Amino acid sequence: MQIFVNGEGHSFERPTDLSNLLQQLGYSGETFAVALNGDFVPRASYLQTEIKDGDALDVVAPVVGG
Repeated sequence: MQIFVNGEGHSFERPTDLSNLLQQLGYSGETFAVALNGDFVPRASYLQTEIKDGDALDVVAPVVGG
């Protein structure tokens, strides 16, 4: 399965949910937001959001400063 995270390709053996995928990619805590194929995904939906081959994720962290 091939997915794209912030424009970079990643390969995984099988489909998974968004929560598990984010853990595998090293994202933890609550300091980021996620869009799946251009649509914002609420944190409460991560476990129910299935990731499929070809999906594109944008993981965005807030930037502090001027």
